[in-house]
Amino acid sequence: MCADQLQKTLMMLLQFPLLAAATGLAMMLAVSLSQAVAADGYLFVTFKGQQGPMDEQIYFAISKDGRNWTALNNGNPVLVSKLGEKGVRDPFLLRSHDGKKFYLIATDLSWALDRSVSRSIRAGSRSLVIWESTDLVQWSEPRLVAVAPEEAGCAWAPEAVYDEETGDYLVFWASTTKGDNFAKHRIWAARTKDFQTFGAPFIYIERPTAVIDTTIIYDGHSYYRFTKDEKFKVNTLETSPKLMGPWTDIPGFSLGSLHGYEGPACYTIDAATPAKPATWCLILDHYAEGSGYHPFVTSDLASGQFAPGDGFTFPFHFRHGSVLPLTADEYRRVEQAFKPLDLVPTASEARPINVETSPGSVLLPVQHNTNLRAFDPSFAQVPGYKLSPSGPQDFSAGPVAYTLTPADGGPTRTVKVTVEPRNNPVITGYFADPETIYSHKNKRFYLYPTTDGVVDWNGSVFHAFSSENLVDWKDEGVILDLGPDVSWADRRAWAPCIIEKETPSGYRYYYYFCADQKIGVATAFDPVGPFKDSGRPIVASRPPGATGGQQIDPAVFRDPKTGKYYLYWGNNYLAVAELSDDMLSIKEETTRILTPDKTFREGVTVFFRDGRYYFLWSEDDTRSENYRVRYATASSPLGPLEIPKDNLVIAKDPAAGIFATGHNSVIQVPGRDEWYIVYHRFNYPNGIGMGRDAGYHREVCVDRMDFTPDGAIRRIMPTLAGIQPVRLPR
Repeated sequence: MCADQLQKTLMMLLQFPLLAAATGLAMMLAVSLSQAVAADGYLFVTFKGQQGPMDEQIYFAISKDGRNWTALNNGNPVLVSKLGEKGVRDPFLLRSHDGKKFYLIATDLSWALDRSVSRSIRAGSRSLVIWESTDLVQWSEPRLVAVAPEEAGCAWAPEAVYDEETGDYLVFWASTTKGDNFAKHRIWAARTKDFQTFGAPFIYIERPTAVIDTTIIYDGHSYYRFTKDEKFKVNTLETSPKLMGPWTDIPGFSLGSLHGYEGPACYTIDAATPAKPATWCLILDHYAEGSGYHPFVTSDLASGQFAPGDGFTFPFHFRHGSVLPLTADEYRRVEQAFKPLDLVPTASEARPINVETSPGSVLLPVQHNTNLRAFDPSFAQVPGYKLSPSGPQDFSAGPVAYTLTPADGGPTRTVKVTVEPRNNPVITGYFADPETIYSHKNKRFYLYPTTDGVVDWNGSVFHAFSSENLVDWKDEGVILDLGPDVSWADRRAWAPCIIEKETPSGYRYYYYFCADQKIGVATAFDPVGPFKDSGRPIVASRPPGATGGQQIDPAVFRDPKTGKYYLYWGNNYLAVAELSDDMLSIKEETTRILTPDKTFREGVTVFFRDGRYYFLWSEDDTRSENYRVRYATASSPLGPLEIPKDNLVIAKDPAAGIFATGHNSVIQVPGRDEWYIVYHRFNYPNGIGMGRDAGYHREVCVDRMDFTPDGAIRRIMPTLAGIQPVRLPR
């Protein structure tokens, strides 16, 4: 169908709605590059970012008006690629020219797993990741298809259009090539009829500067081509009567001076009527600010004049993607298949905040001693659905299929549930900044965290947990509440530490805690209290020599050589002072600054092993995925600190989806040279997608700590599995 025939067909269908219905809106959408028709809804395909490997997968959102978008599949990926680079970006979705199929093509790239810019443009993937579907619900397995020339270093941001003149699809993307030492991107293209076999690649757009991110639309008269200029970081607009050109710039393109935007996508949000032209929406990904898509609208593409769009809402920061108009049946089908359905386990053995959800499957972490042969997740009722089977199931041999049957008689949905024992996190819920001790009085381990899950860390209560094996922990309840228990502060209950001291009258416990960015102390005769606050902060101001930071994150330590007790603290500085004999104040004259280097942020902990003092601290911000632990050693509890060349103790593992591993304590099994690190991380698997809010959604984990023969701490890889239960000496 030529351009003139297409325009006549569209105008006829718009004027005669009954004929349009008979002909089929799906076919009308299929033949129209412009999408300038009355769609019954829209589907957005996108990715989330690059904080973790699951961010760079395919996410769906729908909208009735093209302005207000709702995430599908509980905000989880709908399609996942484990091929090639094990991540996908820049997805583009198109309907086949005959309306019978949908093709989804994407960049084969994962910045989360490999952030080397040089490698990605010189030795990256030359392939596209491709899915296909007949209904937008059931999708083929992804396939990798090499399209770029052999000398190419990458193949980014693919899109495709159907060429009426040649009867095939023109697929185009951005590549660098070895010929100019990968100096710039060009837009390459190849032709295909089936998205499996592609013709020889050729240069489609060649400019003096690098170009990426091309998208093409057709308004019934002309083609319009948006492209990002990589040198000047702006977008350009061209027009042509034919897909293969010649192309001419549209002078005065009103968005041509906007810097830091890319990933253009363009679609109609209001179809043309006899009284007014269609309204086009151009969305641009404001990658420079990380704020996602910004909309701009026009009713005259040829003018190049766009105005900011109003009334648009996005459930998260959509990244470079595309929009497909839908028929009413398609919209209902996609909404029904991927609308949020939470399978929430209520069984005590389950860890509901750590459930992993992917299309058609759920992975449910449980406690290590769960009987997998007869386990009942006790899923909460899903409104509007009947869930079967019910009762205990055998998960020992693999996943169990659960069927959700809609009460209204719609199509059923099947979810495969896998149950997997995991020992991290060690306590259920949001907690952070864990302190641990072994109580010689009670012959048990105790854990004292910050209570998390509160915006801006404005919590006011402290819990304690007890365990005989470092894996199974009992919540002993609230041991200190800033409201009724502390007179000098009522918020910001953070980062406690504790020490057991044997006295002639029995064991005493000294609990040092942060409250409103000051440090106080409470005492008790038992590890779980009741604790009594001393009535005043013992550290309330910045010590001499510290030029910034907060008075937080105490660590208490007894020097086994001298029997003296020390308090360490500080944010952006590290201070130490000897404690008074009653442990209720510091000896001000002994205060000194020990800040190791510029990596020191907070969260110091100190321990003694084999004649050496170890100092561990956290680097970066607790809201950053790069929050991590470093260490130094000393021959004295007062320093000087010696920093090993390789002093990283624990850090994120993007491949495992573990981020922000920091603010730790260290625990030794009594009587053995057996050590464990207790730390917090972002909630798994959801934290990395929360942005800065992940810093309020942390959880406590335990992993083994080992040393080299010369006493260096071996780098620790954080795990989901955790440790096996520890046996205490008898």
